[in-house]
Amino acid sequence: MLSDMTPKDLDNFAEGILNGLKLSDDDLRELVSINEKEELEKLHYVSRKVRDHFFRNKVFLYSFVYFSTYCKNKCAFCYYRKPHDIERYRLGVQEVRSICQVLKGENIHMVDLTMGEDPYFHDSPDRFIDIVKTVKSELDLPIMISPGVMDNEVLKELHENGANFLALYQETHDRNLYQKLRTGQSFDDRVNTRKFAKSIGYCVEDGILTGFGEDTESTIRSLRGMEENCPDMVRVMTFVPQEGTPLEGVLQKPNISELKILSIMRLMFPDRLIPASLDLEGIDGMVQRLNAGANVVTSIIPSNSSLEGVVNYDRHLDERDRDPKSVVRRLKGMGMEPAPHSDFNRMLGVVT
Repeated sequence: MLSDMTPKDLDNFAEGILNGLKLSDDDLRELVSINEKEELEKLHYVSRKVRDHFFRNKVFLYSFVYFSTYCKNKCAFCYYRKPHDIERYRLGVQEVRSICQVLKGENIHMVDLTMGEDPYFHDSPDRFIDIVKTVKSELDLPIMISPGVMDNEVLKELHENGANFLALYQETHDRNLYQKLRTGQSFDDRVNTRKFAKSIGYCVEDGILTGFGEDTESTIRSLRGMEENCPDMVRVMTFVPQEGTPLEGVLQKPNISELKILSIMRLMFPDRLIPASLDLEGIDGMVQRLNAGANVVTSIIPSNSSLEGVVNYDRHLDERDRDPKSVVRRLKGMGMEPAPHSDFNRMLGVVT
C-alpha cells in the first residue's frame, strides 16, 4: 500500500483521508503488517499531514493527578491490582488542592483525575465529587475523570459538578484477550458506561494495549470496536510488564507497534485527540509519538511530584522530567507549541 508510493502519492493519500476516505479491513491488515522502516516513515508522514490539517503545530497538554492507587480489581497487567502487596496512597481534598496550587499558571489545558476502582470513593461517591469540585474551583479548567466503571447516577453528578471527559480504556476489543487482561470484569459494562457518558454530554476516551499477544485480526477488532463507539479521544499504549503481576514475565516489545497503530488511528480518526503519554518513555518518547501523529501530551506532573503513574517508567529515577515547562521547551524545539485554551474548550463544547 505504501511501499511504492512517491511523495506526491502520499500527499494524495492524506488528501483522500481528509476528503472522507475510509480504510477497509484489508487496508488495515496491510498497514498493521508494516515492519520496514521506510514504510513506517511514510505512514507517520501521512499521519502528520492529516493531523496538521486540523491542528497545525498546536498541541494540547494534560496534567495528571493519580489520587488513589487502591483498587478492587485484579487486572493481570496492572501494578496496582488488588492482590499486589505494595505501598499505596490515597489523597484527600486538601492534598489535591495543594497540587492544583502548584499547577496554577502552567500551560495546561485539562486536569486528568485518575484512580483505581477504590471502594473508598466508589462506595461513597460524594468524596470523589468533592475532589472534582476542588479542582474546578482552584483551576477552572476542563476535568477528565478516570475512575473505572461507575454508576450512571454518579456519572451524572460528576458531570454536573465539573467533569467534562471520561477516560475508560477497554484495553482490547477482542473479548478473549479482554478476559485475560481484565480478570473477572464485564466487557459490556465498560462499553455501556462510555456510551452512557457520551449520551449525557461527556467527551469520552477509549484506549488499547499493544504488545501483549494480540495478532493482526485482534488489533483490527480493537480499532473497529473503538470506531463503532465514536470516542472523542483514542489512545494506544505499549504493554509494559509490571513487577508482581501475572504478566511480569512477558518480554516487553519495542514501541514500533504503538507508533504504527497511533498513525493508523490518526487516519481512522482524523480530527480526534490522540495522546502521547510521558508515562512510558518520558519526553523523548513524547517526541516519537508526536511524530507519529499524536496531538496531546498526557501524564504531565509537577517537577517535584511523587505521584504515581499508570506505567511509571521513572518510578525509580531521582529526577522526573515530566513537568509542564520541560514539555513546552521540547515542543518549541520541534516547531510545535501549546494550543490556545479557546481551541480546546471549543472542541469540548465548554462555555467560558
